[in-house]
Amino acid sequence: METNQELLAQVRAKATEWLGEGYDAETRAEVKRMLEAEDPSELIESFYRDLEFGTGGLRGIMGVGSNRMNRYTVGAATQGLANYLKEAFAELPQIKVAVGHDVRNNSRLFAEIVADVFSANGIKVYLFDSFRPTPELSYAIRELGCQSGVNITASHNPKEYNGYKAYWADGAQIIAPHDVNIVNRVASITPADIKFGGDKNLIEIIGEEIDRKYLDAIKGLQLSPDLVKKYSDLKIVYTPIHGTGVDLVPASLKNYGFTNIIHVPEQDVPSGDFPTVESPNPEVPSAMAMAIAKAKETDADIVMASDPDADRIGCVMRNANGEYVLINGNQIVMILLNYIITRSKELGRLDGNEFIVKTIVTTETIKSIADRAGIRMYDCYTGFKWIAAVIRDNEATARYLGGGEESYGFLAETFCRDKDAVSAISLMAEACAWAKENGMDFGQMLAQIYVANGFSREEGISVVRPGKSGAEEIVAMMKNFRANPPKSLGGSPVTVVKDYADLNMTDVATGAVSKMDMPTTSNVLQYFTADGSKVSIRPSGTEPKIKFYIEAKAPMASAADYDVADSAARVKINAIKADLGI
Repeated sequence: METNQELLAQVRAKATEWLGEGYDAETRAEVKRMLEAEDPSELIESFYRDLEFGTGGLRGIMGVGSNRMNRYTVGAATQGLANYLKEAFAELPQIKVAVGHDVRNNSRLFAEIVADVFSANGIKVYLFDSFRPTPELSYAIRELGCQSGVNITASHNPKEYNGYKAYWADGAQIIAPHDVNIVNRVASITPADIKFGGDKNLIEIIGEEIDRKYLDAIKGLQLSPDLVKKYSDLKIVYTPIHGTGVDLVPASLKNYGFTNIIHVPEQDVPSGDFPTVESPNPEVPSAMAMAIAKAKETDADIVMASDPDADRIGCVMRNANGEYVLINGNQIVMILLNYIITRSKELGRLDGNEFIVKTIVTTETIKSIADRAGIRMYDCYTGFKWIAAVIRDNEATARYLGGGEESYGFLAETFCRDKDAVSAISLMAEACAWAKENGMDFGQMLAQIYVANGFSREEGISVVRPGKSGAEEIVAMMKNFRANPPKSLGGSPVTVVKDYADLNMTDVATGAVSKMDMPTTSNVLQYFTADGSKVSIRPSGTEPKIKFYIEAKAPMASAADYDVADSAARVKINAIKADLGI
């Protein structure tokens, strides 16, 4: 790694502070080892910055240092959050929080540290007895009347990572102004300020009762109970990929009325090492390989997965040739919203006062689905905290039907305010039963959506640039795209440029600039072309990468045109990638 003496001096000074008596002997020994190492790379990576709240909260590699997940960074985050809660809710006689965790290594340890620090500050803690899906933590905050909550999870990140998701009283992840205020409180915390000595009288263990209430609330989303009963033996392969969905997802499917749930036994083993996959991410085809093999063996109707903290859903369907193929996050959102809207209309439950939500990088086909049904659609920034904010702003005057994002997240309910694979998987199975009743498999249902709304293909490309030098390279890339926007993409002229850093939308032909209505600024660029293509560019808020989201349109007059349309869109996407230099 390239370094300079000024940076190295700053890093050494910060690391030396970790040799003080405020840190335990094991931590001090590890810091001493890094300080004495000939290669300073590990030292720099561990101390060159402090972990910060991003789109998913606090997330980082586990280990010693200010840029790592450990006892002290978790403790400082919790102490800062506790201090802020005592300011924000000073009028309450008892502040309450809920604390959960996933299956990752150290997750239980970190969750217990969080509970201890909160309780040592006089805050009542509801601590789950074991690992649980992230959305259940959101549900528990609302159900138990808490003012905040923390979930220890790194979602689908590699096994070396862990994370800290902070939630507010509405069950949503924290946004401005609270996120900035908490960061400021955390920044002032020293090891001596952290109250590690928990008060066991303020820690209450929760579990089965919340599970039951949560599952019953999810069952309340059901739109086709009679069809579920008719197709109760639908062959559903499900894998939790070693994660927290192992118990509650099958329980929810059974609660819905499905009786033929086929497991992948090797992946039913909860493990922070994720031993059967290279990446525990249902977006990655290899993570679904064992489930697909089980589907072929059992002639399954549908294959589904949840990521390790059970907030993202993966789904595999059969195509026209009978092959099992992974559908992407955009298609999952399209299918679920189309089902909810269509079925609600069949049941006479739409009165024109409903709304849905998607993120700005998610397919524009969803806008077409909403427009055709006369339903309002809101765009928001990436991350379910923003979808939750739209729900909060509109739920008093309109009914929320669902919302999602291209990264395999969907939320069908308001009793939870984070993406929820438990409910999404249950509804997807129900949609499969509804499709069967209407003489379609999932592939045919998806084709029908495209014929009605236009074909679109989306591709996400992540360019990984780890470490300090990588972070600097990502900054330079964004600067270059702003300074030198493309004139055309995939052979079609760029007509509109949206820069969310200053909320300016530019009409390229006229040069006219207008302001976009968004709650805050964000480091995102978007290019729209004359033929309907869309490119979004943003640095990740939780990982060392810059993300490109490409959407290309193609004509599709009938279901028979699917392959031709898909091929045309692929060609266009490859041309756009070449134009972007990725």
